[in-house]
Amino acid sequence: MRKTGFLYDDRYLLHDTGQYHPEMPDRLRAAYKGLEQAGLLQNIIPVKAVKANQKWIEAVHSIKYLMRFEDACLLGMTEFDYPDNQMCKDTYNIAALAVGGIMEAAKMMMEGRIENAFCAVRPPGHHAEVSKAMGFCYFNNVAITARYLQQEWGIGRVGIVDFDVHHGNGTQHIFEADPTVFYYSVHEHPSFSFPGTGRDFEKGIDLGYGFTLNSPMLPGQGDTEFKHLIERDLIPAFAQFQPEVIIVSAGFDAHIDDEMSNINLSTECYTWIMDKIMEMGDSYSKGRVLSVLEGGYCLERLPELIANHVRVLLGIKP
Repeated sequence: MRKTGFLYDDRYLLHDTGQYHPEMPDRLRAAYKGLEQAGLLQNIIPVKAVKANQKWIEAVHSIKYLMRFEDACLLGMTEFDYPDNQMCKDTYNIAALAVGGIMEAAKMMMEGRIENAFCAVRPPGHHAEVSKAMGFCYFNNVAITARYLQQEWGIGRVGIVDFDVHHGNGTQHIFEADPTVFYYSVHEHPSFSFPGTGRDFEKGIDLGYGFTLNSPMLPGQGDTEFKHLIERDLIPAFAQFQPEVIIVSAGFDAHIDDEMSNINLSTECYTWIMDKIMEMGDSYSKGRVLSVLEGGYCLERLPELIANHVRVLLGIKP
C-alpha cells in the first residue's frame, strides 16, 4: 500500500456560498463521508492545513488582485468579479488555507513522508486567472503549488492533468508561455460549456507552444471517447515531456449523474483515468502525484467517487 496523504480541514466549510449555490460545504462533507464509510481514513496520512505564505500566492496572482479580494471580504461583499463567485467574510482566509494545505502536502511528498496525496479543499481553483476570480475559484491552487514545487524544491518539469468537465482557463493562461509546465485538459467542448475556452487548437504561445494540450468532448460521448482521447493525447504527451511531479485537477462533474454537464462518464471511468495517471506517475515522477479537488456537485455520487479515487492513490483495487 502506498503512503497517501489526505488534506481536509473543517475550516474549509466556513467558505459560505449561500443556500442554493452548487459549490457548497456539503461537497466536502460528502467526500469525507465516502472515505469514512469505505474504512479508508485509517489508511491515509493526515496533512495539516496551514495558511499559505503570501509570497507563493504572489508567484501566480497580482498583488492588486490580492488586495481587491481581501478588501471585498473585509467589507462583507457576497460576490466578487462575477455573480457566480459567491463568498463571505472568511473566503479570503479559507482560500489561503486551502492552497497552503496543498503546498504542505507537496512538502510532505518531496520530503518522502508521503508518496502522493488527495487534497479535499474548497474553494476550487482552476478557473482563477492572474487578476480575476472566475467559476467559483479565487486562488489557482494547482498553479501556485506548481510554482512552489519549482522554486522551493527545484522541480524542473511539472505535468498538470485536468479532468474537470470545465476547462481550466486560469491554469492554461498562467502557463501558456511556459515550457516547464505541461497543461493537459479533457473537458466538455467550449461551445457547450463554461468558460468557453479549451479548443484543440489552443496549444500555448511563444516558448510554451506545444506545452498546452486540450481534448474537448462533444456532449453525450461518454466513456469510450474519453478513454480514446486520454490514450491518443495525454499518454504520448507525458511520455515525451516526462514530468517530475504530476498535479491533478480532479473534477468529478463529468459523471453521468452530475447535472453540471452532459459528458456522461461512469464511475468506472474515473477509476480508469486515475489508474492511467498513477502508471505515468510511477514511470516518470517517482510516484509523486498530487490530486486536488476541483468540481463535482452530485452529493449522492461524490462519496463513492472520492473513495475510489483515494483507493487508486493507495494502490488498492476499487
